[in-house]
Amino acid sequence: MTSASTTAAADSTNERLPSGRLLALGLQHVLVMYAGTVAVPLIVGGALKLPKDQLAFLINADLFAAGIATLIQAIGVWKFGIRLPVMMGVTFASVAPMIAIGTDPSIGLLGIYGAVIASGLFGILIAPMMGRLLGLFPPVVTGTVITLIGVSLMRVGINWAAGGQPTTRTVVDGVAREVPNLAYGDPANLGIAALVLVIILLLTKYGRGLLSNCAVLLGIIAGTLVAMAFGKVSFDGVEEASMVAVITPLHFGMPTFHLSAIVSMCIVMVITLVESTGMFLALADITGKRIGNADLTRGLRADGLGTMIGGIFNTFPYTSFSQNVGLVTVTGVRSRYVAAAGGLILVAFGLFPKMAHVVASVPQFVLGGAGIVMFGMVAATGIRILGTCDFSNSRHNLFIVAISIGFGMIPTLAPTFFQHLPSWTHALTHSGIVLGTVVAVLLNLFYNGMQSSEHAFRNAAANSHGTE
Repeated sequence: MTSASTTAAADSTNERLPSGRLLALGLQHVLVMYAGTVAVPLIVGGALKLPKDQLAFLINADLFAAGIATLIQAIGVWKFGIRLPVMMGVTFASVAPMIAIGTDPSIGLLGIYGAVIASGLFGILIAPMMGRLLGLFPPVVTGTVITLIGVSLMRVGINWAAGGQPTTRTVVDGVAREVPNLAYGDPANLGIAALVLVIILLLTKYGRGLLSNCAVLLGIIAGTLVAMAFGKVSFDGVEEASMVAVITPLHFGMPTFHLSAIVSMCIVMVITLVESTGMFLALADITGKRIGNADLTRGLRADGLGTMIGGIFNTFPYTSFSQNVGLVTVTGVRSRYVAAAGGLILVAFGLFPKMAHVVASVPQFVLGGAGIVMFGMVAATGIRILGTCDFSNSRHNLFIVAISIGFGMIPTLAPTFFQHLPSWTHALTHSGIVLGTVVAVLLNLFYNGMQSSEHAFRNAAANSHGTE
């Protein structure tokens, strides 16, 4: 790798775009992550049976804190932030533990916030140690993990395109039951999702400049307009939403700290840092920017700081959102200031709920047409990295890839596979990305040993430029 190529890669992540283009590209990132961003407060708030006004506050606080965490990660503040185009959102690995903590009568919601704040501090403290472990992630591991991220996310994109989940949970006679979602796979929904996909493909092939860069955003807008014409877009709640929301720290009261809850969330924090390491390496490969130990440590510290901010502002643990990694691949726009613009938009959505309600009205099947493209691109990036590995002379690498992907697909293909294991294992066993990453790292250590960190940096840098 030449110094010129390194400089060009660094310049691409530091590129400052015109404000109009920056706003459009930032909004595109927000649209991609919005459903996932608000899902966790909806799930946790619903499980804790919070009233509607408190649930609305949770969502506003979540958007606000996600924006702050994104700005720290993308722009960088002192020793925090990896300075790559990273969008931050609440990690789904925290959902089950938080519900278990919150539904315990002796702990409750304030106990969740205490555990979140403590786990964020724990994440900041252990980030330097995690940063020194980059030697655990040679190309055979990073390629496997990135491929697994894309393949695992395809389920999300496919369900989006079909209009939601194949089943919905309802309570009958006091018992929760799964019932078929009769609207799932509606031909009209599938048709609009396909239209969004076709528009994105046409714009990426024939569009130039901003048209090509904003292909996903324009596809989503076109799909939403078509869905409106068919009466499939509901703006319920927009009129009732307040114009301005004030996000006050510790809105629900002073957090409480319980050892069992803190230990549970610290386990989630470790898993989050492992997952974020994979995301950062994926973005480093996509953007062509070489990252070192200090960069990785700053990024992981920002995860911990974002989690602390989440607890203080009445929300939950934050991590980099894998959906947006695919968007960077599709658009080819590598500037971290695009993510920063997305962070500002998230802050605005948190402060101005009417804006957030309008964005939330975009139907899932519209997002599905874009999701299939983006998540497939993430998988393709992983395959490209694996293409640089030695499989002809080292069958060990084949075993690493095969077994890791096999384990990583268990939560997707057989969600109840680990149902009889203790609940504290769910953060590991219910995430295919985390499970596959752990297996890939362990198998690589078994077969190949651990590279030095500097060798890992050089190897990752060479692979990210040598295949372009």
